[in-house]
Amino acid sequence: MLAQLKQDYAKVLGRKEGLESQLSTTSASITNLSNEIETLDLVGTVFRQLLDAEVVSSIKSVEELLSEALQAVFTDQDLRVKANVSLNRGKVSVELLTVQDHGKGVVIEGASSDGFGGAVTTVQSTVLRILVTLKRGMRPLLMLDESLPAFDSNYVHNMGKFLSTLCHRLGIDILLVTHNQALVDAGDKAYVIEKKGDSATFTEIVRGI
Repeated sequence: MLAQLKQDYAKVLGRKEGLESQLSTTSASITNLSNEIETLDLVGTVFRQLLDAEVVSSIKSVEELLSEALQAVFTDQDLRVKANVSLNRGKVSVELLTVQDHGKGVVIEGASSDGFGGAVTTVQSTVLRILVTLKRGMRPLLMLDESLPAFDSNYVHNMGKFLSTLCHRLGIDILLVTHNQALVDAGDKAYVIEKKGDSATFTEIVRGI
């Protein structure tokens, strides 16, 4: 009887030691997993911060280029674009505002469509389309079919000159269909399109040397 009890005790003791070993191993695994989760959380935070920084950096470039466009076209006005960057539900939110300084402390800002006229909106829209085309790695060709109807004749020449400068700087092409001679003059090449029956002919305009 005593021998049996000793044998049972030895078995229980062995199981106890085995369970303690498993408990120790499990505790170590839980600690490792907790450390990994904490590390992954930190890595996720770093990546979010890097992405947010990339967004802010990109928005800064957009803000600067849009401001440059407005200042190049509307030389008689003090216009620029300001980006309001905020955090909304853990995500970066961006709002582009047009700012006009009338002098003597009078500054107006708001969405380009709110009181700044169609020409201002057109300039920003055109530049944004170019930027989106490049950002998405799409073919660097933008087609504009009579896309600048809201322009005052005083600003058309400036817009054509700015688009030409932008093409050379960014290495893109813009195919612009227009009846406006100022825009035609701004292009590197220009063609007259003549419809003949069901077809059309393109004749290059020879520039004066």
